[in-house]
Amino acid sequence: MARDYYGTLGVGTKAGADEIKRAYRKLARELHPDVNPDQAAQARFREVTTAYEVLADPAKRQIVDLGGDPLESAGGGNGAGGFGAQGFGFGDIMDAFFGGGAGGGGGRGPRSRVQAGSDALLRVELTLAECASGVAREISVDTAILCTECTGEGTAKGTSVVRCDTCGGAGEVQSVQQSFLGRVATSRTCPTCRGTGETIPEPCQQCGGDGRIRSRRNITVKVPAGVGEGMRIRLSSQGEVGPGGGPAGDLYVEIVEKPHEVFIRDGDDLHCTIRVPMTDAALGTKVGLDTIDGHVEVSVEPGTQPGAVSTLRGHGMPRLRSGVRGDVHVHLDVVVPHKLDHKQSELLRQFAELRTRDQVEVVTAGSKQSGGLFSRLRDTFSGR
Repeated sequence: MARDYYGTLGVGTKAGADEIKRAYRKLARELHPDVNPDQAAQARFREVTTAYEVLADPAKRQIVDLGGDPLESAGGGNGAGGFGAQGFGFGDIMDAFFGGGAGGGGGRGPRSRVQAGSDALLRVELTLAECASGVAREISVDTAILCTECTGEGTAKGTSVVRCDTCGGAGEVQSVQQSFLGRVATSRTCPTCRGTGETIPEPCQQCGGDGRIRSRRNITVKVPAGVGEGMRIRLSSQGEVGPGGGPAGDLYVEIVEKPHEVFIRDGDDLHCTIRVPMTDAALGTKVGLDTIDGHVEVSVEPGTQPGAVSTLRGHGMPRLRSGVRGDVHVHLDVVVPHKLDHKQSELLRQFAELRTRDQVEVVTAGSKQSGGLFSRLRDTFSGR
């Protein structure tokens, strides 16, 4: 079912171009995101802008008047200009090859002065703790906003836009050239109005006729808990306002996570390394560790071997938009002293004499004691 573009703007089907334009500007002043931040108003503003762009284009409006929808049919099927309605003639061939009609008008019509704004991208640096807890961060944005003097119209007070004298409001100028096919008419964008079919005799002094101005403004970004490096937060309609006071684009805030001095992040899990003296690894001990959610005690079991990992469940990063948390993996680095005084050396000799069962042994590749090292080596070389 075709959309009611006339009803969206609140005008009748017989409304002229000026009436349609006045209706759009009135609604735009009420619904523009810089004036009305309500989400429903922003959605309504996009609908109004789409309706105006359709009805301001003579070719698209003709499709609407015939009961079609130019944004769905794209001129095909039974809509105006479709092959089934008027056939495929010489004018269509000229339009396909030269971008214009083979006779009088080009058929495309003027483009709207109102254009959608561009999206913008900003990067925000956060610490690991801020990524874990979430934060409200105020950022400064240098962007295009709606002109406060003309509210997007681009004209000085008491004046209005006029039809372009060069193209007569068509947005295109025609030229006839002689070719091997005979006399061929081609069209190009009007250099005076740049395709809009309108000119501004007296531009707004603040924006120079663009309908927007550059300004720096502060925006508060709510960063949810669990974000990480490279993630982006989308702020709808917070980007640049478009030419002619068109709808603003979106603002994307990309997260840059600062390196932590202790932890390395792997998704929702955190990894860190604790150096444990040889004696503590043999006898067992407890080591204090400050995690992102508080102080905990890491248990080093008696007989801990180098490279052992102690896992603290639920002390890692929160998973985005859920109550689940990752783990902290504590890698234990057993430190063997390389300088001993006489008394320490003597005590270790006594200990060694008591451990007569321990002998230095070369581990062969086929033995069970070789563990996973030789298995991984075999897998590596056999896979080549």
